[in-house]
Amino acid sequence: MATRHVLYEEGGELKTGSVLSESEATLQVEAPHGKRSKIKRAQIQLTFERPAPLALMAEAQTLQEEMDLELLWSFCPPGSEWHFTDLAREYLGHDPDAVEQTAMLMRLHSAPIYFNRRPQGMFRPAAEDNLRAALAGMERRRQQEQQKAEAILELAQGRCPAWLSRDFPALLYRPDKNGLAYKTLEAAAHEQAISAPQLLARCGVLQGSRAWHEGRFEFEHFGPWPSTEHFDLLTPGDWPLYEAPAFSIDDASTTEIDDAFTLKEWDEEHWEVGVHIAAPALFIEPESDLGRRAGVRLSTVYMPGRKIAMLPDSVVAACSLDAGVRRPALSLMLVCRKDDLSVVTRRSLIQTIVVATNLRLHELEPRFNGEWQDLEQPYGRELLVLWQLARVLAKSRGVDDRPKPQYHDYSFVVEGDQVAITARERGAPLDELVAELMIEVNRCWAEQLEHAQMLALYRIQGQGRTGTALEAAPHQGLGLQHYAWCSSPLRRYVDLVNQWQLVRLFGQAPARFAAREALVEVAQAFDQAYEAYQEFQRQMERYWCLRWLELGKVTTCGATVVRDGLARLDGLPLVLRVRGVEGAAGQALSLLIRSIDLWSLDIACEVVA
Repeated sequence: MATRHVLYEEGGELKTGSVLSESEATLQVEAPHGKRSKIKRAQIQLTFERPAPLALMAEAQTLQEEMDLELLWSFCPPGSEWHFTDLAREYLGHDPDAVEQTAMLMRLHSAPIYFNRRPQGMFRPAAEDNLRAALAGMERRRQQEQQKAEAILELAQGRCPAWLSRDFPALLYRPDKNGLAYKTLEAAAHEQAISAPQLLARCGVLQGSRAWHEGRFEFEHFGPWPSTEHFDLLTPGDWPLYEAPAFSIDDASTTEIDDAFTLKEWDEEHWEVGVHIAAPALFIEPESDLGRRAGVRLSTVYMPGRKIAMLPDSVVAACSLDAGVRRPALSLMLVCRKDDLSVVTRRSLIQTIVVATNLRLHELEPRFNGEWQDLEQPYGRELLVLWQLARVLAKSRGVDDRPKPQYHDYSFVVEGDQVAITARERGAPLDELVAELMIEVNRCWAEQLEHAQMLALYRIQGQGRTGTALEAAPHQGLGLQHYAWCSSPLRRYVDLVNQWQLVRLFGQAPARFAAREALVEVAQAFDQAYEAYQEFQRQMERYWCLRWLELGKVTTCGATVVRDGLARLDGLPLVLRVRGVEGAAGQALSLLIRSIDLWSLDIACEVVA
């Protein structure tokens, strides 16, 4: 008796086996490789005696590749249903044998766009519209696969196809992971065992790791103002001229000069000190295009080597307190006793000042450490009086009763891909001079806005929270009951908003910005953005610290334990995680640098025994 074989379907796959035994509902079959299985009769597609199962499948596979699907589909009327054996008979023109029936079943299984599967070996021809759409999709995918393969080859040769680089910022920072460009770039990067950004840098599309980090920030937030963009500014008005020449104190890279100072004798026993703040609120309407876009940017973003300004250069140039110009300014005038620099009176107003010079910290610091060797040198007396006043103001808010921070500030000077990093002692006299007078301005004007019951954005700190609020509250870190950022309106949007209110308060001008709901949104958006911008600044400072180590080919360096697992490198604002670091904070270490990755901003170090 000849052995019976069956063709059956299991898990969507066609299989063959020899029948060992059977019951009414199931069969026991043995696969060609010897495995025995129990299958249901409903799974059986075909029963045959010849040829052997393996030969059947091999011959059917060859035959089905020759069958013309388009021809097969074309003679099936729309909506008809066919058993695969009937289709084989129609196509071949004779009663099909087991191999031919199996070949037809294989062909139909492989062509779901031509024939829709039905139960019990039945198939229905696809509707013509659906078939044509599916075929077009297949052709499109074929072309995309060919395009992908060609692009991967080009990328391997250091060239990036134009279609791939057309929108590369989005491809890098917010890709459509189902898109052809992303899949192509990822496949090519995987093939070369590097990251996608590194691959684009290798092809010249991305200008290195620095451009990768800075570009991501610009893509997620905003980029520089277009140099060709023009904005119409308001005429600031004719304000009284203050006769004393003003001067500013800034570092060499500052171009947005927000503040300047004056000093003159009030009488024989008193000085009059002027703290003057640039007045962009007189030039910009809150609801103008410029005002709204400043409200989107919210702050100037700083990073080593560059910044992204909140306001366009042309607007800054019109408002900045640059040397040699007359500018309107919001002024806080302090009358102080000459003997002890105690403040006798304070008044606030809008006036025009004449800026005589912009002093630069790098030129002043070597000559001034709280004392002058020669008070007759330019601005010697003025700086000494202002610094003494700053000390009085600092003492009045309890600074001398607190421990002095034992940290340094760091300056980054970037030229091309080179960087110099220098430490500056925090709280140097000139820093304290400027900081304390700005704190005094912000304190006084916050108090005036609160007493006038005008809407404003206050800076508060307490109970574990630092941020912006519409109600005045103490700033515990500064030791003040009222505090609001008002002194940097060219760089921070909250300062500009507060200045719009101060202009109304000081100049009796109409209200320009007084919608509470809008201010709530500004406060929330500013705090989120400000933290994001500071985090980005910290990230880029880390980048340039790693770059400094790499440029110097530094392999060993000293460090100080911050806490378990963390150490700060000596001479750099760089805290890193080091395996095996244990001990009390302040303990000195020597570290061996194993590797630096400017793309991930990782550095691998270990403690030198």
